Amino acid sequence: MKGILVDSNVILDIFTEDTIWMDWSKNMLGLYHATHTLLINSIIYSEVSIRFESIEELEGVLQIGGFQMRQIPKEALFLAGKAFLAYRKRGGTRRSPLPDFFIGAHAAIEKLPLLTRDASRYRTDFPTLKLISSEGDESTEVQH
Repeated sequence: MKGILVDSNVILDIFTEDTIWMDWSKNMLGLYHATHTLLINSIIYSEVSIRFESIEELEGVLQIGGFQMRQIPKEALFLAGKAFLAYRKRGGTRRSPLPDFFIGAHAAIEKLPLLTRDASRYRTDFPTLKLISSEGDESTEVQH
């Protein structure tokens, strides 16, 4: 089964019962869960963890959702640093890499589609990344 990296915002939409995004996120996870392995990495895990009181609670919910942990390869960590450097050269103001650089680089290096509702954050720094997003014409449908 093919893998798909799921951005933390999609998962958090469901856990927080976001009134704007919950339905879209649930629908997308349901659609791709049937044909893909839903993957997260340590950055996504960390971002999602803020909604839970214990690691056991988080682990239980992730297991029920069918999420599997994937380690970020060194090549992706290197690419995240290079993408961040390019961001700074374009006038970016952050002094340390944002989580999106690690997530985008991970998906790009492993050629995993990224399910996100923030495609614009990834498009500039990772132009080859296959995005599944809420942005209509920018969405890339992943083959089932």
